[in-house]
Amino acid sequence: MPRYLRSKSPGGTFFFTVVTFQRLRFLTEQRSRISLRESISEVRQKYPFIIEAWVLLPDHLHTIWTLPEDDADYSKRWGLIKREFSKRARSFLHEDRLMGQSKEKHRECAIWQRRFWEHQVRNEEDLHRHLDYIHYNPVKHGLVANVADWPYSTFHRFVKQGLYPDNWGENVTFDPDSNFGE
Repeated sequence: MPRYLRSKSPGGTFFFTVVTFQRLRFLTEQRSRISLRESISEVRQKYPFIIEAWVLLPDHLHTIWTLPEDDADYSKRWGLIKREFSKRARSFLHEDRLMGQSKEKHRECAIWQRRFWEHQVRNEEDLHRHLDYIHYNPVKHGLVANVADWPYSTFHRFVKQGLYPDNWGENVTFDPDSNFGE
């Protein structure tokens, strides 16, 4: 079985991509959003972290977190968030027909891909590149024509804080080979 090497930097800032099982499109549905928010809130009470940025799309999410100075265990947090969400959403998302031997062996629901993608943010330039990627993602996927039209993003908070103009993204281009874990 492969062993994945993950960055372990206490107090680090990390970019994540988390994807639904078979890219099922349910994350932006109201029940899913509520369940995810409650799951994250519950985990943050016991294992704090700061959400620097976020975008929720129908079949995946991107986020940037900063962990406490003495803590590098984002894997535990993601495991707990996914587990709590799966418990809350099982009644309206789980489908037995999607269960395979591996999912059953690991006692998983057919809701999340098992792993997630992470990248440790190295510097300010890297942070800004990932912030832009997160906020532009709904446009990249053809969900909206303008960044400001997507409601499930921290973009609106960034505009209120003066970090982006409200028309940001109209002239943005991204390297198509840079997929940031999608």
